[in-house]
Amino acid sequence: MAKETTDEKKPGRFAEIRQAYKAIKQLDAKIGWAMLLAALVTFAVIVGIGFLLGGIWRWYLIIIAIPAALLAAVFVMNRRGNKAMYGALEGQAGAAGAALQSIGKRGWYASTEPVAVDANRAAKASDLAGAAMVFRALGRPGIVLIGEGPKQRALKLLKAEEKKVNRVAPGVPVHLWVIGNGDDEVKVSKISSKLTRMRPVLTKEEASVVNKRLKSLGGLRTGVPAGMDPTRARVDRKAMKGK
Repeated sequence: MAKETTDEKKPGRFAEIRQAYKAIKQLDAKIGWAMLLAALVTFAVIVGIGFLLGGIWRWYLIIIAIPAALLAAVFVMNRRGNKAMYGALEGQAGAAGAALQSIGKRGWYASTEPVAVDANRAAKASDLAGAAMVFRALGRPGIVLIGEGPKQRALKLLKAEEKKVNRVAPGVPVHLWVIGNGDDEVKVSKISSKLTRMRPVLTKEEASVVNKRLKSLGGLRTGVPAGMDPTRARVDRKAMKGK
């Protein structure tokens, strides 16, 4: 049978921006006005400089001002989009996993699914809002275990997971974080930036070896009520954006 071919093409850059704008607008109704203001201010500043300089600079900077204004609008869209997304994630079960989805592009091995869950067997199988979870990220700074949910249960789960990773990766630094807004807690919106600012102690090769060892621990375990699908603990960012 002849091999089937498709004419589907990836959307162009402007189509991607338009799709992103529509998704962000569902979370931030004022995004259009913010983008317009950024574009107008950027255009006015650059053109104003051109008129102050006079001569050929006046026309040259008018030409430069148009793409610069568009870039300013896209920059504002990205910044406000990230802020709106993290705002929507606050308090959601699996928020840490959603925040880790893009960190792998920065040299980290991150689990977007929880590596451990304590859903409190008294909870409804259809509700993970009260579950304690642990997500794991590994990079050159070491292993970062991120707990979310009721703090005491999250801390207990973190300590249990710390013992497991210490058995397979002795000597590797292990950092324990708890998601929240307290002084000793980490906000969901700060996870990515906090990870990338950590001081590296392992080489890339060592991190790769540790990652293989961590895989030997297997997948999700313990504390999930019968009938509950632990993979649904992760927040679907695309679904939140209406895609």
